[in-house]
Order: sequence, then C-alpha cells, then structure tokens
Amino acid sequence: MPQARSLRTRGTMNENDENGPSARVTRAKAAALSTDVSAAGAKKTLQTKRTTSTTASNGSQRPRAALGDVSNVNKTDGAEMKAGKKPVAAKAGLTSKATVQTGGVQKLSRTNSSRTATRTALQPRDSNKKPAPNAHKRPSLKDNALQADEPPRKKPELERKTRNIEKIVEEPPVKEAEISVKDALNDAVQDLDTEDLDDPLMAAEYVVEIFEYLKDLEIITLPNPDYIDHQPDLEWKMRGILVDWLIEVHTRFRLLPETLFLAVNIIDRFLSAEVVALDRLQLVGVTAMFIASKYEEVLSPHVANFSHVADETFSDKEILDAERHVLATLEYNMSFPNPMNFLRRISKADNYDIQTRTLGKYLMEISLLDHRFMGFPQSHISAAAMYLARLILERGPWDATLAHYSGYTEEEIDPVFQLMVDYLHRPVSHEAFFKKYASKKFLKASILTRQWAKKYHHLYVDSSEQSSYAKDEQ
Repeated sequence: MPQARSLRTRGTMNENDENGPSARVTRAKAAALSTDVSAAGAKKTLQTKRTTSTTASNGSQRPRAALGDVSNVNKTDGAEMKAGKKPVAAKAGLTSKATVQTGGVQKLSRTNSSRTATRTALQPRDSNKKPAPNAHKRPSLKDNALQADEPPRKKPELERKTRNIEKIVEEPPVKEAEISVKDALNDAVQDLDTEDLDDPLMAAEYVVEIFEYLKDLEIITLPNPDYIDHQPDLEWKMRGILVDWLIEVHTRFRLLPETLFLAVNIIDRFLSAEVVALDRLQLVGVTAMFIASKYEEVLSPHVANFSHVADETFSDKEILDAERHVLATLEYNMSFPNPMNFLRRISKADNYDIQTRTLGKYLMEISLLDHRFMGFPQSHISAAAMYLARLILERGPWDATLAHYSGYTEEEIDPVFQLMVDYLHRPVSHEAFFKKYASKKFLKASILTRQWAKKYHHLYVDSSEQSSYAKDEQ
C-alpha cells in the first residue's frame, strides 16, 4: 500500500510528465477564468502543460503557428465547468499571428471579466514595447471592398488580351490556311510511342529527347570529309580496301553491327587529326576495331585474336600502344550516334518489316565503303537507306509518319539516295562486303539491290555524280 501511494503522489507532482493527470482547479480559480479560453484549454491539456513550463522557465513564449479557426470564442460557460481543468491554453493555444510578432502575452488576473480576458488573449497589448507596423491593424470594410474588386493592375492585361484576340480575328485568310495545313499534317502522323508506355525497355517517355540528343552528337562526331588532302601516302581507294577487310574480320568474329560502324568512325576521325603512313594504316584499322569491340560488345575478342587476324604483322604491344594513342587523339570521346539506332526508329514506323530492315542495313553499310557519304549525318544516311529499301520492295510512298520519325522528307533524302543508287549500279569493287549480303541470312540483299539498280538507275542518278566518283577512284 505505501508503494501505491508513493506512485500516485509522484504522478501528481511531476510537472514534466505529459501523460500524468492535470493540476487541481479550485472553485475560486474556475470562477475567475474566462469561458472561451478555458474551452480551448480543456481540449489541449497536453500541449498547455508543455507550453506553461516552457514559458515559466525561459521567461518568454516560444512562437508557434496561430490557429486558423477561432470560432470557439463565443462558446458558453458550460464548456469550462464541464472540462474542470486549468485553461492555461489561453496563453499559448489561441495566440494569434499578431501576438507572435509582438512577443508579449498579458497575464490574466482574477478580477478581469471574461470579455476583457478574451480580448487580451487574442490581441495582447504591451505598454513598454511599440507594436510592429500594421501588426494590430484589423482589416476595415473599405479594405475588404478593395480586395473584393478586381485589382487595377489586371486591367491592362485584359486589354492586352483583347487586342491580341482582335489581331487574330483580323489576320488574313492565307495564314489561317497555312495553319490548317500544318494541323492536317500533324494529324496525319501516327503516335507510335504511346503503345510502348507499358514497356520500360522502350523508354517511351524519353525517346524524343534521346534522339534529339543523338542528332546533336552526330554533328560533333562527323569526320573531315576531305582529310585525304593532308595524307600524302593515302588515297580513298586504300581506305575502301581497309574497310572491306574490316567487314570480313567483323563477320568472322560475329560482332554486332554497331561495332563495325563505330570502328570506321574512329578510323576517319583519327585520320582527320593525324598523318598516317601507308604501312601503319592496317594497324589503325585493327586498333579501331579493338576499341569498338570493347565499347559495344559484351565479350570482346582478345588482343591476340586481332594480332592473329592481321597475320602477326603487329604484336600485341604495338596494338595496345596504338590503342592509347588513338584514344588520346580522340580525347576518349566514343559518343558516336550509331546509325543502327536511327534505323530501328524508322523501322518502327515501317511496322518492323524484316525485309525492308535487312535491305536498309545493307544500304547503310555502303556509306562505310564509299567516302562520298562521309559528310552526311548518320540519321540522314539511315533515312535514305530505308527510303531506297521501301522503293525497291514497293512498300508504298514515304508518308508523313515515316518523314516524322526519320526527320527527313523526300526532297532532303534525295542527295544521299542518288549516291546509293550510283554505288549499286557500279561493278562490284568490295568482294567481302558483297559476299556477306549475298547469303540467305541477309535475304541476298546485295544481289537484289543490284538487279534493281541496273533497271532503274537512269531514272535517279545524274551523270555528273558518276564522273566525279570515277575521278576520285583513279
């Protein structure tokens, strides 16, 4: 029994215990306190104890957010007597924003009336300190009327909008016709990305930004189309022979198509910056393929394999030293926008037709062997390859959807298109490239396209292009 009594006493006397019972209230104290302040204190007993102790110890009240609703000010006296608790929340619980700004809280006396206590708690006055400017200013009826009306600053905006509407109405009908044509073209384009929103691998939310970024990169990674002028020992024909041999090595190692395109881009960018002797040209090609396979492949061939393919002409150390030199010359920039990415994007608008796509791959690789394609971006070459492949297979016209997803119209594709037809019409000069696409695996694309070019090349190719290419080869 003594132990229980001591626990009860300790629970009553502990001021810092938030879960303990509240202090006793005498009748005299209850009669002197206001009705509205005690009603709020009865609801927030736990908070008022904490606030009271803090105020007593620090000497000043900690600022806290004011209540948004003080509609309980006019409640009856029965709420206070029913609660039976000390309404200390009048000092902190119902403090307004004005009270927090001035920092003064007037202590209630027993002789104050309920109306005076309510006014003092909500709007305290401090005779020693001057109130902050506009801190106790209550909004008048005149201010409310000004707020209810529309501010005068919005009137010029309405007038400006009205003038803009009048200008639109007064526009000539020619511009309206142009706008309607653009809207019709936009309506003709099919939105093919929304159907891939459920597939996270397609990145449909970011695909437009991704290809815009790739189109910016392809301008940066373009080689100098006339770099052969400062190469005294090299000619364009030698470059074609090197690339044809790299296509054979690429096929033997069964590497990805991206690896081949990146390797040729590394060769051209390096030759644009460095002068290379004829006996070191093959070393540049082997090193470029070695770097590209490291960048694109999951499991790249060992350096000894590339040395073996080159008939042991170059040792492993020479290839590794050349790798460091090439990467340092290119400043380790391997951000090459591969044309296979653009081809897949256009193939989506072509309903992923396997025959068109296979012919498109063959036509794109023509740009690796023919130096005349070096000045065109990879997206332009991909669009021309798909355009010619669809023309050979008679897949229909180049509609608005294909032009939208490729980024090029028929008129813009025409220069690259003519170069491709001209190459197909010429005799076979790159045996490894022709044999690769003459197999059934690639649907005999090299044979099919050359047969078409013999029949219809005169409809598309100019004689001037043929003569310029013949001079470059000689």
